[in-house]
Amino acid sequence: MKNAGINSAIAARRAISAGAGRGSLSAAGDAADCGESRKAGAGQRQILEIDGNRIHYVETGEGRPIVFLHGLGAQLHHFRHTLFGRFGLNYRLIALDRPGSGYSVRARGASGRLPEQAEIVRRLIEMLGLEKPLIVGHSLGGAIALTLAVEHPEAISGIALLAPLTHMEPDAREKFGPLYIKSPLRRRIMAHTVAIPAALKYAERTLAFIFAPETAPADYMVEGGGWCGLRPSHFYATSTDVVAIEHDLGRIEQRYGEITMPAGILFGASDLVLGIDIHGWPVVEKIRGLDFEAVEGLGHMPQFVEPERVVAFIERIADRAFAPKSDTSS
Repeated sequence: MKNAGINSAIAARRAISAGAGRGSLSAAGDAADCGESRKAGAGQRQILEIDGNRIHYVETGEGRPIVFLHGLGAQLHHFRHTLFGRFGLNYRLIALDRPGSGYSVRARGASGRLPEQAEIVRRLIEMLGLEKPLIVGHSLGGAIALTLAVEHPEAISGIALLAPLTHMEPDAREKFGPLYIKSPLRRRIMAHTVAIPAALKYAERTLAFIFAPETAPADYMVEGGGWCGLRPSHFYATSTDVVAIEHDLGRIEQRYGEITMPAGILFGASDLVLGIDIHGWPVVEKIRGLDFEAVEGLGHMPQFVEPERVVAFIERIADRAFAPKSDTSS
């Protein structure tokens, strides 16, 4: 089974390389299998053109809007597969592939910087006619949600963050290792040569680290969209995101005190990817009224490991975010 999966990924890579132009997104994505869930409530795929970016998103339900932003190197199935079928009625759930991830295509010349990505989300909210949605962000998606909260507070009603990236670390470049490739040319060469074979070689070790202390679900590579990340275009976008973080995060974190909307963070105390002592507890002192839930024994992927807890957390923040203004402090 394992060899069959690897063979399918290699076949997908060949198909992508054969049609790697910007217009071949659909065929390439289908070849790589980005986790096309058949679950009830999984939502319908759609594409929006936003400032040269082709943004793929899924939505389901009607009612109070919630927009989901995935983390580094991930895609919308981190929410669609794990959470969408667990919410109660009266929610309109929208998850998007951030630029360059999943089926989305980043605009030529785009930087991937946090304000740029936050503006794309703001435009999506506007184009879909969403009335001040709640934003759910995981990992790097949390940093984008925070950027949206400080730079476009009028566009959203609140933020619910899962293991979010919140602060710059002194050794960030070293921590990201081979993903930190400053030269766009070198980044592209790496993406189309050694990056995918190396990712396949170390896939087990990488998943073990990301999901620790838990183990990755058996269906992660397909239903969770794992194979989707093993494409040159996805590696290039992930590396671009890594390089872009340092340009703005330090400035954005200085503005957390400006956030007055309902906000919450759920953080695993055993997260090896983003430590709670750096990215969790310090935010409590900066955002007034922050709902902070620290979970012992939980790692970086709570939506896969404890989806019911995550949904309860999001709905708790949603109750505050969508309440009449006079009630949001309760």
